[in-house]
Amino acid sequence: MKKTKALFCWSGGKDSALALYKILKQDKFEVIALLTTVNEEFRRVSMHGVREELLEEQAKQIGIPLEKMYIKKNSSNEDYEKRMEAVLNKYKIMGVEYAIFGDIFLEDLKIYREKNLAKIGMKAVFPLWKKDTTELLNEFIGLGFKTVLCCTNNDFFDEDMVGKTITKDFIAALPPNVDPCGENGEFHTYAYAGPIFKSEIPVKIGEKVLKTYEAKCMKDDQEVTEVKGYWFVDLLL
Repeated sequence: MKKTKALFCWSGGKDSALALYKILKQDKFEVIALLTTVNEEFRRVSMHGVREELLEEQAKQIGIPLEKMYIKKNSSNEDYEKRMEAVLNKYKIMGVEYAIFGDIFLEDLKIYREKNLAKIGMKAVFPLWKKDTTELLNEFIGLGFKTVLCCTNNDFFDEDMVGKTITKDFIAALPPNVDPCGENGEFHTYAYAGPIFKSEIPVKIGEKVLKTYEAKCMKDDQEVTEVKGYWFVDLLL
């Protein structure tokens, strides 16, 4: 049976890895490429802060071509959408009908993705949608995947946690206000081993950096500005 061509939107983290695993097991789609957004200035995966060469190593070990979409440091949403549309149209010409995502339960993001794809006549697939995140993470570990925390929200984790590999002990110790898959932005990961990889990627833990920003929030019915932050670890091959 002829497979349907698809583009996989790859972040490099655990949700992407598990979603890709499920898609490949279905044997329904032919994944043409892994699409990742990379910061043009720093050459790192957007949001995750992972070096470009580690991203390339993932694609090499998976055996699927990598499509990098470069965006500027302070790129506007309009510029992002234009670049994304150009990439998607490139693959649509090649016969790609679907884009696959690892999102789990962020409804607004799902709608946003579906609307942007609909503009050019493509559809979205969400293999992990509405699944229990504790069960997903336990399944991920049970399958033999390994993933390291590359970015953590300072509201939930201190410096010691970034750079740690996720284990069952990590899941058991999570506070109730943290989603097990970090679906609300509590943390991001880099997957370096598992059934989709030919070989385990040797990852070294480098420098840890706290990146801060100012955020407005309500406190005692008044708008105040608070300093928020994310811990990033420089992962190295």
